[in-house]
Amino acid sequence: MKKRIGVLTGGGDVPGLNPAMKEVVLNALDADYEVFGIRRGWAGLLWYDLDEPSTHDYYIQHLERNDVRRIDRDGGTFLHTSRTNPQKVRPDDIPGFLKESDLGHPIDENGTKDYTDHVLQVLDHLGIDALVSIGGDDTLSYSVRLNKEGFPIVAIPKTMDNDVNGTDYCIGFSTAVTRSVDTITQLRTSVGSHERIGVFELFGRNSGETSLISAFLSYVDRSIISEVPFNMEKLANFLWEDKRNNPSNYAILTISEGATFEGGEVIETGPMDAFGHRKLGGIGEVVSEQIKKITGQHIMYQKFGYVMRAGAPDSLDRMVAMAYGNLAIQLIQRGEYGRLVALQGGKYTSVPIETVLAGRKVVDVEAYYDKENYKPKVKDFLGVPMFLT
Repeated sequence: MKKRIGVLTGGGDVPGLNPAMKEVVLNALDADYEVFGIRRGWAGLLWYDLDEPSTHDYYIQHLERNDVRRIDRDGGTFLHTSRTNPQKVRPDDIPGFLKESDLGHPIDENGTKDYTDHVLQVLDHLGIDALVSIGGDDTLSYSVRLNKEGFPIVAIPKTMDNDVNGTDYCIGFSTAVTRSVDTITQLRTSVGSHERIGVFELFGRNSGETSLISAFLSYVDRSIISEVPFNMEKLANFLWEDKRNNPSNYAILTISEGATFEGGEVIETGPMDAFGHRKLGGIGEVVSEQIKKITGQHIMYQKFGYVMRAGAPDSLDRMVAMAYGNLAIQLIQRGEYGRLVALQGGKYTSVPIETVLAGRKVVDVEAYYDKENYKPKVKDFLGVPMFLT
């Protein structure tokens, strides 16, 4: 009987997921494995009911070459995704068939339970010999848990924030920056035509790398990143000065969604998800109102949001995604489990999967950011990593 490999994606979608999965599938088939795609990330395993055959067809897809023939031409993930965390399932999110099961272990007084035992039963039922999980640090944190339980797993890092610890590069980052730079460049026509201050809010919870690199590549006037709290009065005056000194009489600011005022807190809305995060966003709008109040200038505010990770991947994300998918199968063939594929120093490698929990990767402020003037700063490129990580 052939050995079976499972593959899933979790967390936010990014361009490059489909090329990575295509390489996983094609290389696994070449090595004479069977491949099962698990739909909706960790939710596909949590909601799989061993006593209800219809859930198999709903959450599991047997993958052959023709199933992945065209997927690399599109963005997103053809297997779909979720932000489910099986080791932290709140009462309202527990599948009905598991509510009375003894497979859920209480972890707090609110009724939150850990259903890892159920996930392991499902993997055993499916005959999965090894799993390839693709995600950011939240999704990968559960990969660490399965590895601790002894299940064979190899992980691939993806996040447009590029903030997974242990790798210089995550799938999705290049396309997010490319989209942002293109959008900033296009919006200059409107900001300049109306002689305004443009405030562009970019994704980035804990790492401001997308704001920093996008600002650097598109020559914006000021950039606020998640790592450095800022003074509103100072920022507004900088932008007013930038506008006056520009022959076209406009200025542009990029700001990370996770940015904070000095002494302030991150702006969050909505309920907390299974990984302890609430929805970020809105700091750009608040800053826009404050700039107008301080300077009297009209503002053009734009929240880039999902446009940063929409559509097909650029060439760099295709290359890295394909290499990561290929490498993941190589590791499985060699029996090297509990690994995260990675790029370090411009070379493909792998690191222990527990590395993702060793801390958050953030911008090296001293090396790449002028925190006094709120600007990208790279004084000397000699010896600097390609992605300024």
